[in-house]
Amino acid sequence: MQDDPILLIDVRDWLIKARNDLRGIDVDLAAEPPLLEDALFHCQQVVEKSFKAFLTYHNEPFRRTHSLEETGEACLRYDATLKPLVDEAVPLSQYAWMYRYPGHPAVPSVEEVRQARDCVRRVYQAILDRLPAQAHPQS
Repeated sequence: MQDDPILLIDVRDWLIKARNDLRGIDVDLAAEPPLLEDALFHCQQVVEKSFKAFLTYHNEPFRRTHSLEETGEACLRYDATLKPLVDEAVPLSQYAWMYRYPGHPAVPSVEEVRQARDCVRRVYQAILDRLPAQAHPQS
């Protein structure tokens, strides 16, 4: 059975946005000084958009939410093998808002960002591996 070409475009659009956020993490880390708070926001966004790409492919509606737990749990209904990655990524939900506004006293470390980046790379790749090549962004 052939996938709907419009559906594949929608999935690809989510994955392109996720890939752009992946690039944003590296740009933020390379800045002098590194933009650590912004990099963590991009980490959360990679996972959110990757999960939403997966749900889009499965025609599963989702709310406008930054909750990686909610979207991750929805993904598990289609592929339970994602559970370890969903569990690892859920704590990144806080980065959707934690450093986006004034008033947070702590500053993240470069190591915290690198660990989050490694996690989101695994999530992004796992989602790509579960989607048809026609949905993947072009290089």
